[in-house]
Amino acid sequence: MKEADLTLTKTSPSSGKGSAEVTGFYDEPTGSIQYLVSDPETGKGAVIDAVTGFDPAHASTDTQSVDAILDHAERSGITIERILDTHPHADHLMASAWLKQRLGVENAIGEKVIEIAELWRDLYHLPDAFDPQRDFDHLFADGDRFEIGSLPVRVMLTPGHTLGSITYVVGSDAAFVNDTFMQPDVGTSRADFPGGSAATLYDSLQAILALGDETRLFIGHDYGTDERDGPEWESTVAEQRRDNAHIGGGVSRAAYVETRESRDRTLGLPDRMLHVLQMNLQAGLAPSPEDDGHSYLKIPLNRFPKETS
Repeated sequence: MKEADLTLTKTSPSSGKGSAEVTGFYDEPTGSIQYLVSDPETGKGAVIDAVTGFDPAHASTDTQSVDAILDHAERSGITIERILDTHPHADHLMASAWLKQRLGVENAIGEKVIEIAELWRDLYHLPDAFDPQRDFDHLFADGDRFEIGSLPVRVMLTPGHTLGSITYVVGSDAAFVNDTFMQPDVGTSRADFPGGSAATLYDSLQAILALGDETRLFIGHDYGTDERDGPEWESTVAEQRRDNAHIGGGVSRAAYVETRESRDRTLGLPDRMLHVLQMNLQAGLAPSPEDDGHSYLKIPLNRFPKETS
């Protein structure tokens, strides 16, 4: 991303001691938001859900999007100490492994990635593929705690979009809620991928809504709407509880599940999904090169047939 393109970068300032500064970096091709969360007191930071560029038409990769994070961190005097992901993404290629090699710091994801890997070994028919314990330094369990600088971080298991999605609650007033909530005017994320569940997602949404009203919620995706100018990715618990298009105002579990499942039946697969998951279950690493020196992806044929009406 060139300097002139940083209009799709926005910083949410710290509200004081114990509150994180959060800068979001919008990856336009995938509608994904990458985050640099930092502790103003120590200058220490972590990257959450960083994106490697992937062009499915050419099966080519680039680091343009994640380079913008590193450039910003250098200009701002932030030392990146951790690389975090909320789940194995289906819509973008993770930059976890690349950042680990570039920065020499540890990477992490939720421990249920082990179960997700088992599911996708079958779907790809790659029985010996994927070793999350090798490719990630930490596999977080629900309730685990660590620090970013002086900021405490708590891990919440918030499944539904995937069976292993986690939320990072950072400091006094920030939560990175992965693909659970969208912006209030859009609603919530899909729950129809293998291992997903709309009913489970409802429970995760309620757990997030139990955080403090002024907690800033940072979402995984936004695709814009006809009614607002450009993407957005920050809201509060109070705003989501009141205004969310799918769950706001106290929608029942049964009503939510009906709405979510009905909507999901109309959605096609993300165009990168079958490509990038084979790498994301390895922290974004490409498959081992074959004897010609090149890596190759295996795409399951007719395992996800398109529904026709």
